[in-house]
Amino acid sequence: MKPRKARLAGWGGVLLVSFLGLCPAAAELPGEGSALRNADDEALYLRLRERMVSEQLAARDITDRRVLEAMGSIPRHLFVPPNLRGQSYEDYPLPIGNGQTISQPYIVALMTQWASLKGVERVLEVGTGSGYQAAVLSRLVDRVFSVEIDKDLSLQASRRLKELGFLNIEVKWGDGYQGWEEKGPFDAVLVTCAARHLPPALFRQLKEGGRIVIPLEKANFIQTLTLIEKSGGKPRIKLILEVRFVPMTGEIDKNKIS
Repeated sequence: MKPRKARLAGWGGVLLVSFLGLCPAAAELPGEGSALRNADDEALYLRLRERMVSEQLAARDITDRRVLEAMGSIPRHLFVPPNLRGQSYEDYPLPIGNGQTISQPYIVALMTQWASLKGVERVLEVGTGSGYQAAVLSRLVDRVFSVEIDKDLSLQASRRLKELGFLNIEVKWGDGYQGWEEKGPFDAVLVTCAARHLPPALFRQLKEGGRIVIPLEKANFIQTLTLIEKSGGKPRIKLILEVRFVPMTGEIDKNKIS
């Protein structure tokens, strides 16, 4: 997919002319410089986002058209700290505070693609973080329910998503190990932190035929992104690839299931 050229928006040549012709041609309207900078910034971010989709996603194994369109429509730079916005479309994760990260774009797209979403699903996300993965999911499904264990991140993500107009997402501060039972059952569950085992509540709240995409950590600290499908009430497991996520914390530390 070839990146389209972004169209730069800006002010035309504006002159303020008084009856006496005394206003200089270089006069700037109030806020004009800010508008120019904002337009230029948005045009730049659009080009970077198009390049991200083309070079990091479509050029690899992301083939789901709806996933590519969703990734191309979400302003990822608004989900990272302001000082890191210049790196927001690069091919690596970024810190978002409180020891947490926003996953690299490819991993977000890959997890979303493996969830095999059709547009009518109710999806649970464990680990809201900045809210970016939830925003991508919101473009593809009916409802997204996201649980974040860090209170500050939960409040920030909830506010950010509402301000940006993602109104089919509900964020809760809580321990994702227990899922979100009153909002289930779910057609899909995406877990954005590494777990030593599959939390039983997540599988229980999954509909028959549903899918969980989760990074599972082995005893030697190797993490593998894993697809778990519910078939006949039993898990059917497929290993996808090795990854590196921040660990799941909270209730999982009290439940040492091998």
